[in-house]
Amino acid sequence: MIHPPHGRLRPVGGVALLAIAGVVCDSLVGVATAGIDLWYASLVDRMIADTDSVSGVAIRTGELLVLGSEVARVFTFFVAAAGFLAWLFRVRTNAVSLSLNGHRHGRFWLVAGWMFPIGWFWVPRQIVDDIWRASTPPGSAKGLINAWWATWLIAWVTARTTWGLLNLFPFDLEGIAFALRLEVVGIGLMLIAAVLAIAVIRKITNAQEVLRSTPPPDPTPSRPPFLPGVPESGAAL
Repeated sequence: MIHPPHGRLRPVGGVALLAIAGVVCDSLVGVATAGIDLWYASLVDRMIADTDSVSGVAIRTGELLVLGSEVARVFTFFVAAAGFLAWLFRVRTNAVSLSLNGHRHGRFWLVAGWMFPIGWFWVPRQIVDDIWRASTPPGSAKGLINAWWATWLIAWVTARTTWGLLNLFPFDLEGIAFALRLEVVGIGLMLIAAVLAIAVIRKITNAQEVLRSTPPPDPTPSRPPFLPGVPESGAAL
C-alpha cells in the first residue's frame, strides 16, 4: 500500500452514511415483511384446519398485505443498492490510487458484476476484496468480508427460491405456508448480511478517511542543524 499525495483521496464519509441508511431502511422493511408473512402463514394454517374459519375479507387483506410488503421490499432494495453502489464507486476510486498491484476488475464490473450470470457469485466479492486490500494495512484479516459474502449469497439464494415457489409453481395451502416461512428465514439471513455489510462499509471508510487525513511525507530530506565549530557536509576544510 502506498500513500498518495495529500488531498488526492476523495472523502467517503458522506456516501458511507448514505449506503448505511439504505441498508437500514431495507432491513426495517424486511422485518415488517417477516411479520406479515408469519401472520399470513398462521392464517393459512387455520384455513388448512378449517376453511370456513377464515373470512374472505381476512384472506383478501392478507393477500394485499403480502403483495404490498413485497413491493415495498423491491423499492427499498433498489434504494439500498443505489446507496451501496455510490459508496462502492467512491471507495474504489480511492483504492485505485492506493493500490500497488491494481484491481482484478474494471469500473464496468462495479455494476455489471451484480447482474452477470454466474459471475455474480464471485465478482462483487473480488471487487470489495481488492478495495479492502488497498485500503487496510497489509495482512489485515478478511474474515469480515468472507462472512458478509457467504451470508449474502445464502440469503440471496433463499430469496430467489422463495420467489420461485410463490410465483412460478402452483401450490396448495401447505406449500404457501411453507414458502412464506422460508421467506422469513431468508429475511433473517439478509438481516445478518446487512449487519456485516455495515461493518464492511465502516471498516473500509474509516481506513480511507485515516489515510486521507494523514499528511504525506516530506519529499525533501531534513537538513541537520548547524553547530558552531562543526563544518557543514560538503564544505571545504
